[in-house]
Amino acid sequence: MARARAATLKDKLDGNELDLSLCDLSEVPVRELAALPKATILDLSCNNLVSLPSDFCSLMHLVKLDLSKNRLQQLPLDFGRLVNLQHLDLLNNRLVTLPVSFAQLKNLKWLDLKDNPLDPVLAKVAGDCLDEKQCKQAAVRVLQHMRAIQSEQDRERQRKLQAEREMEKKREAEQRAKEAQQRELRKREKAEEKERRRREYDAQRAAKQEMEKQTKKETVQTRKPPSNSRPPQPPRRKHSWSRSVLRVLLFVLLCILCTLAVCKLTELQHQPLCISVNTLYEDVVAALQNHKTLQDML
Repeated sequence: MARARAATLKDKLDGNELDLSLCDLSEVPVRELAALPKATILDLSCNNLVSLPSDFCSLMHLVKLDLSKNRLQQLPLDFGRLVNLQHLDLLNNRLVTLPVSFAQLKNLKWLDLKDNPLDPVLAKVAGDCLDEKQCKQAAVRVLQHMRAIQSEQDRERQRKLQAEREMEKKREAEQRAKEAQQRELRKREKAEEKERRRREYDAQRAAKQEMEKQTKKETVQTRKPPSNSRPPQPPRRKHSWSRSVLRVLLFVLLCILCTLAVCKLTELQHQPLCISVNTLYEDVVAALQNHKTLQDML
């Protein structure tokens, strides 16, 4: 069927002009038109076209296009791909705006936008197309207008892109600051944990040293004799007193013996004192001899 339609379209081709006007078309046979690259002039006027398919913009061989007296409400967004288009008739449609890509139609020399509910700004820019001169001026003015819109959109896009980049940089800076803060926090927590462990270590070491010191002290005290094992002071004073008395008695006895020896063996025995001493000695000896107990001991 597609071949049949292509053959039908080919039969309508007159040189480089293809007339499909008044064919009651509701859609454009793009595939069949693409097969006829020689048809650089295409007339689709006076049909029932409401929209153009997106692949219509692949017909880049078109130089002259007539879409007048249809019901087009909008053109494809990439309509600007028809870069070879020089003549465009959009009379009596339902267009309000044109796609921004319209600014790319650098070869457009003739344009008719009459009898469309255009945006007031666009309608003023387009003006009338009552003769060849006005239609050419309309093409120039509309292209300039669409290029200005495109430039403004590009600038706005650049501003948005720049704002997004700056926002991204800000987010990255905030993220880096947050990460740095987290690193600092972890570092501080690590230092605090280390300090806590060090204090615990010092405390344990001090407790251990104190325990060892106490153990040594208890060991030394265990080895020393208890302080209460010393002899009491009163008995020691008693012992010293007995020794002193004994010394006195021995001294007295020695004196007596010396006196007796002097009175017995020296020339002083005839002295009154020695006579008394000798007499006392003899009496004591006589008394001791008469004492029965002492005799037994002797």
